[in-house]
Amino acid sequence: MAHHLLPPSVILIFTLFTITILPSEGKGQGLGNDLHVGFYSRSCPQVEDVVAEIINRHHEQDPKTTPAFIRLLFHDCFVKGCDASILLDESVSGSIVEKADGTNGKTLRGLEIIDEIKAELENQCPQTVSCADIIAFASREAVALSGLPRHDVPAGRRDTRTSRNSDIEENLPTPEMTVQNIIKIFSVRNFSVEDMVVLSGAHSIGQSHCDQIRKRIYTFRPGQGIARDPFIDPAYADELAQKCPALPAPDETFSVDFDPVTPEVLDNQYYLNLQNRKGLLETDQVLAFDPNTVEIVNQMAADPEGWTKRFVKLMIRLGRLSVLTKNDGEIRINCRKPNQQTEL
Repeated sequence: MAHHLLPPSVILIFTLFTITILPSEGKGQGLGNDLHVGFYSRSCPQVEDVVAEIINRHHEQDPKTTPAFIRLLFHDCFVKGCDASILLDESVSGSIVEKADGTNGKTLRGLEIIDEIKAELENQCPQTVSCADIIAFASREAVALSGLPRHDVPAGRRDTRTSRNSDIEENLPTPEMTVQNIIKIFSVRNFSVEDMVVLSGAHSIGQSHCDQIRKRIYTFRPGQGIARDPFIDPAYADELAQKCPALPAPDETFSVDFDPVTPEVLDNQYYLNLQNRKGLLETDQVLAFDPNTVEIVNQMAADPEGWTKRFVKLMIRLGRLSVLTKNDGEIRINCRKPNQQTEL
């Protein structure tokens, strides 16, 4: 595959938005101490340009692909660490893999773009760049293309050979969870309640399938005669009902924007939406009413710059969770399958 050069205007934008306000986050502080910025400076110096070019090209073709990479980083790192287990179609353990679990399933996108990036890097730098680092670089590009500063990404992750859908349970938040359950999932990974609310702002972009919100607008509390979630703005609920019929078709592909105001811009509009009862998922909306989170929501709604700095910093922390480095794991040749048939 021919390498496409970034146009000068894109290079300028990336240069202008590269941030230097978080140097300590890129120098091995805290989690993932063996990671560092410039890890591939000698072994594959063009790696970040390759990732940026391919992500940018697909973004221009379809901006709705971009949020997929932020979601991919979260769904990979929160299960058993940032090890690219989410990408495996098969595992040496023989288990059903993570991506086949209902929590992931059809909600994962952008996997073929990761394949494209990996194929190009294998052509240029054979068995050098891990799939886990590709996810981290891709999520950074997604953040930048969605309107936030382009940050440095420490690298050096290696890939696991194992993926189990049984690892998903209680490790990823679901729309049915209480705030307390979600707080617990984050706290186990040393993220505070404020961190959880800040990272939830990722729902400022992207889409959700109708089956994730149908209960809120049609069968919220059927045993109590409550058809619609009382915490949702009635006009917003009517809009959602127009997009998501009560009875889904067998091959339903309907999706709804998380943010009805700025759906392709990663910003603090998410929190303003929550204040106006226009949070798409129940687990989003409840943050504006729960006593543990309401003040944080109000703070983020009033301070867009503060939210931006916190969010970028936390994305770097997220990418450090329980990484494999040095001689652990492997560098997969194909992100969808392990190189060796021995379990780590």
